[in-house]
Amino acid sequence: MGLDEDKIKATILYHLRRKKVIGGVHTHLDTLRRGFPSHLGKDVNKIIKELIKKGLIITKPTSYGLQVSLNKEKLEEIENFILRILGLEF
Repeated sequence: MGLDEDKIKATILYHLRRKKVIGGVHTHLDTLRRGFPSHLGKDVNKIIKELIKKGLIITKPTSYGLQVSLNKEKLEEIENFILRILGLEF
């Protein structure tokens, strides 16, 4: 896994954390792809799936598409990861 992948992961997690999309608050899966160049689309999708598999992002299927939010039980781990990769605090 390269540093770029970690940067993308941290950026996605930071975006959700900054917007306080945690636990019961959800956002559409497509919003996670915003802000990344379109040629990274497949990589970003793969990374989102990886974050879901690791349990950092939880999903909620709805009639209008897949909704996602941060797993509030792993919030400290998420914030430490963002701090380590991007150097940003909350």
